[in-house]
Amino acid sequence: MSGPGGGGGPARAEPVAFQRAELATILAVYGRMVAAGEWRDYAISHLREAAVFSIFRRAAEHPIYRIEKRPRLAARQGAYAVIGMDGRILRRGHDLRQVMRVFDRKLMRALDGR
Repeated sequence: MSGPGGGGGPARAEPVAFQRAELATILAVYGRMVAAGEWRDYAISHLREAAVFSIFRRAAEHPIYRIEKRPRLAARQGAYAVIGMDGRILRRGHDLRQVMRVFDRKLMRALDGR
C-alpha cells in the first residue's frame, strides 16, 4: 500500500478527534461539575489511536478522569470509556451519553454538599 505522494510507505493515519456533538455532551457534564466546584481544568489530546479529554481538579500533574474515544474498540466493548485516576475503567460503552452517566452520582453528591 502506497502512502500519499507515492512514497511507497504506509499511509499515515489521521489522529482520532472528538466530533462537535461528542464535545457538547462532554462539556455539558464538565460545565455542571465546574459550577459545583468539583473540577477546574481540562485538556484535549488527539492521538493516532484515541482522542482523550482529561479532567483536572486543580493544576495537578495527573488528571482525575479521562474520557477516551477509541474507534478500534467500537465493535467490541464500545469506543467510549471513562477512566479514573488509578487507571481503572469506570464505564465503557457504545453510547457516549450513557458512558457519561457515571458522573451523575458524583454531581448529585457535589450539589448536596457531601
